[in-house]
Amino acid sequence: MTDTMTHATRPFRAEHVGSLLRPPALAAARRKCQAGEITATQLREAEDSAIRDVVRMQEDVGFEAVTDGELRRGSWHMDFLYRIGGVSRVQSPLTVRFQNECGHIEFTPPALKVTGPLQHQEAIFGTDFAFLKSVARATPKITIPSPSMLHYRGGRAAIDRNVYPDLAEFWRDLKAVYASQIRALGALGCTYLQLDDTSLAYLNDPAQRDHVRALGGDAATQHLVYIDLINGALAGRPAGMTVCVHLCRGNFRSSWVACGGYDHVAEALFNGLEVDGFFLEYDDERSGGFEPLRFVPKGKRVVLGLVTSKRGSLEDKDDIKRRIDVAAQFIDIDQICLSPQCGFASTVEGNTLTAAEQRRKLERVAETAREVWS
Repeated sequence: MTDTMTHATRPFRAEHVGSLLRPPALAAARRKCQAGEITATQLREAEDSAIRDVVRMQEDVGFEAVTDGELRRGSWHMDFLYRIGGVSRVQSPLTVRFQNECGHIEFTPPALKVTGPLQHQEAIFGTDFAFLKSVARATPKITIPSPSMLHYRGGRAAIDRNVYPDLAEFWRDLKAVYASQIRALGALGCTYLQLDDTSLAYLNDPAQRDHVRALGGDAATQHLVYIDLINGALAGRPAGMTVCVHLCRGNFRSSWVACGGYDHVAEALFNGLEVDGFFLEYDDERSGGFEPLRFVPKGKRVVLGLVTSKRGSLEDKDDIKRRIDVAAQFIDIDQICLSPQCGFASTVEGNTLTAAEQRRKLERVAETAREVWS
């Protein structure tokens, strides 16, 4: 097989989604800071040290793009969303049921409410990205939640009607906030941005479409609203910036929320969303078959999440290659890349595997990609 992508082309053949297990020393430092035993400055120094280590680990494994592991975050999305002007943290009225092979976990996550006009007040995670860029030899990639995440879970009820009596104004302001954020990241030298999105994957699950209806939304067309929202956010993005979207069905302590193949959203998503690549979960039967990939147009790439981040058992390379061959029946193999299906620690708790198992997973991705696209 020949590789028609250049070294500078993103996404790269071997990728990972972003978050990494929190090192024990960093977890201990965070507990000490919360207890008032060390200062916020000392905690950030501990984070800096841990991030240097995980960047070196990713580069040693052979990744051409590296993240900071999201090590400064408690949550993959809420840490970002709370920093948008007009967004307030509130007590969650909803319990989310995550599932796994052994049963389920009920989790009441932190929630938000739009209580004022949406405003972009700062380059969110800007100093975090600047530090990553300063210590990385490889391409630094930053991950932020998709703009749809400000709406999906709470729907209209989470948006103060006195602030936004007309949702059209909410969508307009949310697009503007994200467009400003993306320009700010570009000004800091960001050339590789990943938008993490659960909504577009959740909507493939009939139970999640019922959830949308219960919130007063139109389950049949909600994905079209989000595609338009993301495209508006990307309007005017800096030249030379690669933007990908990661679709996730839930990732908390090795558990998930939604099931279902990409069929409900595939045609509109792959043809209508103006991104350069799609990180897709494909680590088990919950994600359905590869048939929806037939809608991916030339010029866009798919990063197949064939290696699970939820368990420590290591996938067989030949099995991964066989699945790539099956996917290549529906999309040109030169449009395919490889990664784990999600991050290893979307929240501070992390998934139920060890740091050594995490590294072996990343090594397996890099090794397999080299052999397939050598």
